[in-house]
Order: sequence, then C-alpha cells, then structure tokens
Amino acid sequence: MSTAFAISLAVTAILAVIVLIARFRLNPFIVLFVVSIALALFAGMPADHVVASFENGAGHVLGHVGTVIALGTMLGKMLAESGGADRIALTISAFAGRERVDWAMMVIGLLIGLPVFFEVGFVLLIPLVFVLADRTNMPLLRVALPMGAALSVTHALIPPHPAALLALSAYHANIGHTIMLGIVIGTPIAVIAGPVFGRFASARVPLTGVNPLAEQFVKHEPAANMPSFFLTVFTILSPVVLMLVGSLADRITTVHGTANTVLHFVGNTDIALALATLLSFYVLGVAQGFSAATILRFTNECLGPTALIMLLIGAGGGFGRVLIDSGVSRAITDAALGAHMPLLVLAWVLAAIVRVACGSSTVAMATASGIVAPILEHSTGVSPELMVLVTGAGSVAFGPMNDAGFWQIKEYLGLTVPQTIKTWSVLETLIAVCGLVFCLIASIFVH
Repeated sequence: MSTAFAISLAVTAILAVIVLIARFRLNPFIVLFVVSIALALFAGMPADHVVASFENGAGHVLGHVGTVIALGTMLGKMLAESGGADRIALTISAFAGRERVDWAMMVIGLLIGLPVFFEVGFVLLIPLVFVLADRTNMPLLRVALPMGAALSVTHALIPPHPAALLALSAYHANIGHTIMLGIVIGTPIAVIAGPVFGRFASARVPLTGVNPLAEQFVKHEPAANMPSFFLTVFTILSPVVLMLVGSLADRITTVHGTANTVLHFVGNTDIALALATLLSFYVLGVAQGFSAATILRFTNECLGPTALIMLLIGAGGGFGRVLIDSGVSRAITDAALGAHMPLLVLAWVLAAIVRVACGSSTVAMATASGIVAPILEHSTGVSPELMVLVTGAGSVAFGPMNDAGFWQIKEYLGLTVPQTIKTWSVLETLIAVCGLVFCLIASIFVH
C-alpha cells in the first residue's frame, strides 16, 4: 500500500465519521462501525477478517475501560449523593478562590494522574468537576479541561506512570533525571493546555441543553450532613494509593513472593477501584445513614447513562484496530522512517502516527520507543531522558476519535463531535506540540 493511498484512506475515514455524526445526526456507534468496515474493505482487507478485526479492537478496549467506567461511576455517585463532592468542592473553592478553581483542578489532576491511567483519573475526578462548576457558577469546560490536561500530561511525560516507564526502559534512561525533566517540561505544558486554553475554549464553545450525566452528580442543594473532608479525600485517594503501591511492589518486596503477589493484586486497576467502591458504600453510604436498598438504587441508576459511552469507546477501539490490521498505519509509519529526520522528531512523529492509528497513547509510546531505541543505541548527542519525554508528547497527539478519552470527554461533558474536536483534540495537540518544542529547546542544554 502506497503512503499517499494510506493517508487518503485514513483522512477520508475520519472526515466521514465527523460529517455523518455532525451533519446527518447518525448514531456515533453505527457510524464508527460502518466506516471501519468500509475502510477495511477499501484497504484490501479480506472480507472474512474485517468484522473479527473490529470486534478484537472493541473487546480489547472495553475489557479494561468498561470495568473502570462502571466502578468509577459508582464511586462518583456515592461521592455525590453523600455530599462528599460538595465537601471537597466547598473546601477547594474556599482555599483557592472562585476565580482559581481551574488552577486548583489542574494541580489535583497532576497529583491524581501520576500513578493511574487517564480513564481512571477521569472517572474519579469528573463528579468533583461537575459539583465545582455548579457551586462556583463557572463554565463546565473551564473546570474540566484543566483536569483533563493535567491527567494527559502525567500520562505522557512523568514516570512512574506505566506508559512513561515503557519508554524509559526501552531507551535505558535514568528514572530520576526523567522525572525531573518531566516535571520541568510538563508543568508549563499543563498550564498552557489547562487553565490558559480552558479559559479560551470555555468562552468560545458554549454548552447548551441538559447534561444527564451532570444532573446525576449535582444536587441543587448540598447535603445537610456532609462527610468529613478527611474521610472523603481518603476514599477518593484509596485506589490511587493502592495502584501506586502496586507499581512499586517489585522495589519494596521480593519478586514473586507472597507480599509481592498481594501488592500486585490489590494494585491492579480494577481491584483497586472495586475495593474503593466497596469502601465508599460504607464510608459515604452506611455511615451517612443510607440503607442497603438506597445504595443499590444509587449504583443501579448511575450506570444507565454510561452505556452509550462504553459502546462508543468500544467502537473507537474497533476503528483503531482496523487501521492497524488493514496496513494503513504501517504504510504511514514506514514513510516516516524513510524520511531521515532528527531522532527527537522521528520518535515524536512515529508516536503520533501510532496514536492516530490505534488511539492508545500507551501503545503509541511502546511501539515508537521499540522502533527508535535500536537507532538511539548507535547515535550520540541525544539524551535518552528527552527521548522518553518527546515520545510521550507524540503519544497524546491529536486526540483522535479512536481514543477512549475522546468519547469520554464528549459524553460526560455533553459536547457534540465538532465541539469535542475544538476542545479536547486541540488540547491534546497543544500538549503534543508544546512537548516537542520544549524537548527540542532542552536538547540544546541536555545531552
């Protein structure tokens, strides 16, 4: 497959998705499915492999994200119904001031996002975003986008996040130096893509209509008997702590020992969220006077609005898988390799290509670093630490429609597809481009 044909196929498919959803008001799931099938057939993929490719991609994504969304939504519902979200919102707004709640959410996102994947951090913090925006009468985007930007920056640039650790290992970079450079480079990027862009975007992308997901997390009046700030924060941070401990298990315990196995188990994303959700049933439920029947009603009613989100995320994963299996992404990647560009730029471009192809920033980092690492071994004058950061920056580029985060942002914030592109896709591109520019500048001083 020629590069020109591969690029034209990919661009046509993306434009078709946008037009069919935005102009003709077709169901996004149907559109993603049909366009994926058409793309595969036009690319010459055997007809008997097309549907299987889509199903494999959808299943792979939902196998992780579906459980995360379900458990995170239950935890968020308990946080909202108990008044815990109000307690945190009132404390933050009192401490930071109404005009700086977006900066506060950026800082919270940076802290929460260090040990967890984007999707996990998002479902943990989105109830707080809804409540903060409502209580401070701030535009939802002004509060939500800084949180999303911070989570994306930590995901891409700062170890010990799992994605960054993959690239760190491939390039044989020093973890301490990488963390230091990641903080130095990542913090201003989070500011630019977060509060700065958030204020710009919120003034130009008005949100209209009723958002059913926001409605279920926001009460018109705060609960009379709110849980303590400490207990609420402890509950919401518990899965973060468990995941962080799990990621450090090999460093603090004997590998394959009983303690090591236990820490890895409780540090698993699904297990950590499940334990935190069960904890919330007591701390934010029973302890607040809710009956078992009431808690059951809360957990049942909160899952309904998430059904479409899960379907769209799965369809996005299927779309990404088809791009890979059809050979479209490979043709574009091969062209990038033959372009003989500087290593920092090459790593960024390859990560961006894989990101657009499969939607996953983690896969993009792993794939790009795996391709470029052997070249780096025979090169001089390029910092392995900067290679980690620039690969991470490329891995979040463009915020494509086959990324789970795209559909999470769209559905949770009540955006249209064009609005999501104007906000989330632009935000992700800002992070990617700023990351490349800052790394190139840093390469003048860091070798």
